[in-house]
Amino acid sequence: MATFDTDAPPSELLSRRHQMFPVLADAETARMQRFGTRQTHQQGARLLTAGEPGPGLFVVIKGVIAVSQRDGLGHVTPIVQHRRGHFMGEVGTLSGKPSLVDGIALEEVEVLLLQPGQLRALIIAEADLGERLVRALILRRVALIEAGASGPVLIGKPASADLMRLQNFLRRNGEPYHVVDASTDADAAALLEQSGAGPDEPLAVCPDGAVLVNPTDTALARCIGMVDSVAHDDLFDVAVVGAGPAGLSTAVYAASEGLRVVVLDCRSYGGQAGASARIENYLGFPTGISGQALAGRAYVQAQKFGAEMLIPAEVHSLNCARSGPDRELALRLSDGRRLRARTVVIASGARYRRPNVPRLQEFEGRGVWYWASALEATLCAQTDVVLVGGGNSAGQAAVFLSQHAATVTMLVRGPGLAASMSRYLIDRIEATHNIELKPHTAITALHGDAQSGLAAVSWRDDRAAVHEDKPLRNLFMFVGADPETGWLDGCNIAVDANGFVVTGAGSRAALESSIPGVFAVGDVRSGSVKRVGGAIGEGAAAVAQIHQYLAAGSV
Repeated sequence: MATFDTDAPPSELLSRRHQMFPVLADAETARMQRFGTRQTHQQGARLLTAGEPGPGLFVVIKGVIAVSQRDGLGHVTPIVQHRRGHFMGEVGTLSGKPSLVDGIALEEVEVLLLQPGQLRALIIAEADLGERLVRALILRRVALIEAGASGPVLIGKPASADLMRLQNFLRRNGEPYHVVDASTDADAAALLEQSGAGPDEPLAVCPDGAVLVNPTDTALARCIGMVDSVAHDDLFDVAVVGAGPAGLSTAVYAASEGLRVVVLDCRSYGGQAGASARIENYLGFPTGISGQALAGRAYVQAQKFGAEMLIPAEVHSLNCARSGPDRELALRLSDGRRLRARTVVIASGARYRRPNVPRLQEFEGRGVWYWASALEATLCAQTDVVLVGGGNSAGQAAVFLSQHAATVTMLVRGPGLAASMSRYLIDRIEATHNIELKPHTAITALHGDAQSGLAAVSWRDDRAAVHEDKPLRNLFMFVGADPETGWLDGCNIAVDANGFVVTGAGSRAALESSIPGVFAVGDVRSGSVKRVGGAIGEGAAAVAQIHQYLAAGSV
């Protein structure tokens, strides 16, 4: 089952149309009755409106509903007409997210409405039927992403750093969008001029018609309804900070076992693993799987069991004082909201390390990249690129980019790759004709200007004392990461010499930090193996330890 893996060719999506739009038998519809409410809508009634929260999943009992995509510029694209036995919704329906489509009754219709909580209950109670429903909802989202006719419209110059930033943000969150080049579209050019945007500033036009000039990721997320702004006053059993593999694993296991879970991440689900073009050593996927697809499956799975997702939502600080009658921990978000939880799981991972190279920040987003997705690969088509780093992430990126770039030059400070990279990736790199490895080598200078971006890179081979300059437009940095733990500063949680969270000290559980009820999993934890499989295993193990902690009446 493909989940948000939009590298699948359109022909493959078309071949799955019978899975995208299955017809439920009358007996199956009857089994769903106890989970929903019957409604009647008159001809012309709008059951779903793009950009507005949807009430849930509609199962058609009688009549016809027309479903179409509509973007922020008002362009409408018909998708399908739902008749008896069809159902209307996509994966966002699981959590009540804003609709990506319009749904209008072409005649009087009778429907069965399953609100998000009722839909999740059905999926759990009716496993076979639930599998068909979830597969269809996921494939519909993938098709919406591929079609690029719904969600926000991004207007700007294709090479704009901020336009690339917004595209990456939406893509990594599995949100459909499309880009309009103002130099070739008169309407877009007029809107860009009217907005007062600068030469390199993009516009984002939301489904409700709102126009944002060069928005932050969070501002765009709020405009399209990805994240709410309401207070979450209820007490959660588990608050997971970070939606990488470790955090998503924690959420899936905790929510499936009946705990009330909230997951927060400041950017997107998947973490650094979500940017991996192909993970080939994860158990159960012999042909490999993209990090985005693996993370997308876990993201949907967590919501299926009722975990609440606040993405993007940045955690500013953690209060470990355990105040109030419930003796809860408190998370303060950067927007001022406060969340309460009995336990907290630190899964915030690590941020990309920026080596000490002059002018590096000047070229970030203008030729210097810290990930390698399909967007960056398009920019590199049939050109020379340089990649710095020798770990597994660097190896995966090099192999992926070699399928698009003319050449990929890998620079590593050490004598080779064996100390930090899996053998299968080393073999793959050695067998790829357009990847060249340069050991004992480091970047010394970057050349170009802010307007046109990166133009050339200089490096030095320390062993041979040789300097080299190479003209190129794209440089990829995979030189490790530093723990994302600044939000923990007020809690005095024990960390090691490199800032990673120490767990299991003294009588603590193996994944429990120095603060009771606060656990750490994945890359942020001291001693973790820095592998996707290990992170997922730690998430599962943490839930068992959380149960033990709560059962002991520690709070």
